[in-house]
Amino acid sequence: MAPSAPPPCRAGERAARCRRPWRLLALGLLSASSVLAAAPGAGAMSREEKRRLGNQVLEMFDHAYSNYMEHAYPADELMPLTCRGRVRGQEPSRGDVDDALGKFSLTLIDTLDTLVVLNKTKEFEEAVKKVIKDVNLDNDIVVSVFETNIRVLGGLLGGHSVAIMLKEKGEYMQWYNGELLHMAKELGYKLLPAFNTTSGLPYPRVNLKFGVRHPEARTGTETDTCTACAGTLILEFAALSRFTGTSIFEEYARKALDFIWEKRQRSSNLVGVTINIHTGDWVRKDSGVGAGIDSYYEYLLKAYVLLGDDSFLERFNTHYDAIMRYISQPPLLLDVHIHKPMLNARTWMDSLLAFFPGLQVLKGDIRPAIETHEMLYQVIKKHNFLPEAFTTDFRVHWAQHPLRPEFAESTYFLYKATGDPYYLEVGKTLIENLNKYARVPCGFAAMKDVRTGSHEDRMDSFFLAEMFKYLYLLFADKEDMIFDIEDYIFTTEAHLLPLWLSTTNQTISKKNTTTEYTELDDSNFDWTCPNTQILFPNDPMFAQSIREPLKNVVDKSCPRGISRAEESLGSGPKPPLRARDFMASNPEHLEILKKMGVSLIHLKDGRVQLVQHAVQAASSLDAEDGLRFMQEMIELSSQQQKEQQLPPRAVQIVSHPFFGRVVLTAGPAQFGMDLSKHKAGTRGFVATIKPYNGCSEITNPEAVKEKIALMQRGQCMFAEKARNIQKAGAIGGIVIDDNEGSSSDTAPLFQMAGDGKNTDDITIPMLFLFNKEGNIILDAIREYEAVEVLLSDKAKDRDLEMENMDQKLTENDSHKQNAEEAASGSQDVGAASEEPEEGGESSDVADPGSLSPGNADSASVPISHQDSYVPGTEEAGAPEPACTSGDTQPQEQQTETESNSKVNWDNKVTPMESILADWNEDIEAFEMMEKDEL
Repeated sequence: MAPSAPPPCRAGERAARCRRPWRLLALGLLSASSVLAAAPGAGAMSREEKRRLGNQVLEMFDHAYSNYMEHAYPADELMPLTCRGRVRGQEPSRGDVDDALGKFSLTLIDTLDTLVVLNKTKEFEEAVKKVIKDVNLDNDIVVSVFETNIRVLGGLLGGHSVAIMLKEKGEYMQWYNGELLHMAKELGYKLLPAFNTTSGLPYPRVNLKFGVRHPEARTGTETDTCTACAGTLILEFAALSRFTGTSIFEEYARKALDFIWEKRQRSSNLVGVTINIHTGDWVRKDSGVGAGIDSYYEYLLKAYVLLGDDSFLERFNTHYDAIMRYISQPPLLLDVHIHKPMLNARTWMDSLLAFFPGLQVLKGDIRPAIETHEMLYQVIKKHNFLPEAFTTDFRVHWAQHPLRPEFAESTYFLYKATGDPYYLEVGKTLIENLNKYARVPCGFAAMKDVRTGSHEDRMDSFFLAEMFKYLYLLFADKEDMIFDIEDYIFTTEAHLLPLWLSTTNQTISKKNTTTEYTELDDSNFDWTCPNTQILFPNDPMFAQSIREPLKNVVDKSCPRGISRAEESLGSGPKPPLRARDFMASNPEHLEILKKMGVSLIHLKDGRVQLVQHAVQAASSLDAEDGLRFMQEMIELSSQQQKEQQLPPRAVQIVSHPFFGRVVLTAGPAQFGMDLSKHKAGTRGFVATIKPYNGCSEITNPEAVKEKIALMQRGQCMFAEKARNIQKAGAIGGIVIDDNEGSSSDTAPLFQMAGDGKNTDDITIPMLFLFNKEGNIILDAIREYEAVEVLLSDKAKDRDLEMENMDQKLTENDSHKQNAEEAASGSQDVGAASEEPEEGGESSDVADPGSLSPGNADSASVPISHQDSYVPGTEEAGAPEPACTSGDTQPQEQQTETESNSKVNWDNKVTPMESILADWNEDIEAFEMMEKDEL
């Protein structure tokens, strides 16, 4: 018989007597986990296997962190493909993504408390000294208030929290005197000018040196901000006030939260994505739990846990009831309109909602958390990673994956709540996929396209701050930790704040303001202290029974989401007509169109045209349905046009010392071999041709024969280049863009069109690389001469056989040759290559120009689409067979110029030879790790 819940907490006791149970729940360290983990038949993972996986996480972290420190520090982030630091203003702008960069060694600050969680106390002590000595927070640079708060302010506070903990233990940090807290307070004051609005909502950006209103600030003209941007401040700002005794920070963060709560849609209790910071009007009126809103909900619940203020819990419970009523359509979480919450606002989900199952665990709502998590895991098993966005029938919508940690976070919380070893296996899959597909010699590279496996020259700071923290904690036992993780709460960036802050420097009145805005149904809220024994049945098969129906949710004929009307088995009104279901020959559909005020006009060429007049609709509700139908029809038409475009291809460098680790996004050709029908692809050594533009007969056919020809774009048609190299005996061709500095990171997918004639005579594959990606191959040729690549529709597994053979050759020849000869000796003999002609190199600081319309090459560029839900993302998309499709998101190119700080911010350009000098040791460790897995 399950134990009964404890008696209700009286109002005065909620923050005190309920503190310990809420702490247990918030950190997911539930007592039942040990019971379930040891249950017979549960398939528990052995302690040795958990220890091995934990050590593997440590090795992966070392690989990422050491490469950042060696090749990027003091830059904000590491560019793992080119092995150098990303310095804002010296690279092509990526739009909003770059607002996180402030020339303040972002990755190092974001990683501070991760070092302590992973028991790297010596490295932590060294890192803190570097931050104190080198980091300058007074840069003339415009940064995101939201990103700077969660990453930098949160990183400094998390570092301070664990620093004072270590100092109290008496072994490390004895010299520490609150320096990180002083820096945090300095940064806090630099963020306060953003709150200079009548509403109390902060501007989305602030200049670290000049604030917002200063003539030199270059910001302060914005009118909108996202809900999460304004509502994800309370933990860091309140912690800063509690640590320092300066109440202004917590006051400003509370005022922003109060304003958002007051502006919620009263009938649905939902909030929109974007709000006007001056008027409080909702600019984007769709509502969900993903990008733009996500951490607002998270911080309401965690603010109650950390600060003990009942109003935060009441607000969270009110919103959560609305989420489960309207947005949750298990296992899906679909955005709806705040004024019309029964209507879905879109038919796709973004990857940031992967945090929500973890938040549901903190709430104690386990069943829907298991359902959504399992759905996400099935998507990952299909694509290796969670695409940045995917549709309700699980096709790819945005194909990139910037190594986001939210799914790992939810996996950790679900394991701690259920004790089900299944979630350890999920974590093991995440580790294997990261090593197999994202690991590169200089760190871990984000996925440019999960369908092709191509990489992006990007390793965000949150990868080190969150991913390794959650993965290590997933496999760590209590005795593996040097401190009690249960004494802390995670921020949205996984930084650690001590729970004892709830009783320190309480300068803020705890007046419950929630009931001033609404009458709350108290039956919706659990005012009892959560009893960890009855959050879920004491049954080791409980979670499995929930997961089982979802095992084939992705692969089994790609089912579409079930509407609420369908779910209710026909009860209530029929669901509105969807554009994808419309048939012009169906009389019932035509009658529905008429009621919605939509007219059908038959054109002379046989096509039909749809026109809506809202005044002709039968009712305002029908008019709204008609507007949504028209919007869906426009999107459907646009999608059909996009599906005429070819998907991106991959160029994978497979020779020593790359062995398939470097994958470049390539544009396809509308002629020649279709790589999607030749799964093995085309593999061969590369050779530059003469003349380099390939517009006349090739003068070095002996160097090109049986190889993949490299040539420059321009001066003739792509098909003409293909015919010339095919005549010379080439087995494939790569055209490199002549627009210096162009990159797939910032430009939409480029397709090579034919010449208007029959191109059936071209039988070899042709791919297009932008200037940056092309120069990666050219630099490799200059360094190693013989470079072998694979042209394919998607990246293939690394060549472990060749890698092992190369290692053995190096060992056998080491006593005869020096290191330089050994490296060159491992190359295959007889691969001729030519130096590219002048102008083939790219400038890493140049602003890439757009593809010139005056170029002689004919091109087919896909229709573009950009959505602000996931700021700064871009994708060249196209459909893939079965259940995947894409979308295209080009971004505007621009270069920012920022003033230099006291630290030397000159870009580190590392020669290829020195970059690869340390690879042998890394490859050896990687091989050993793979052998252990086998």
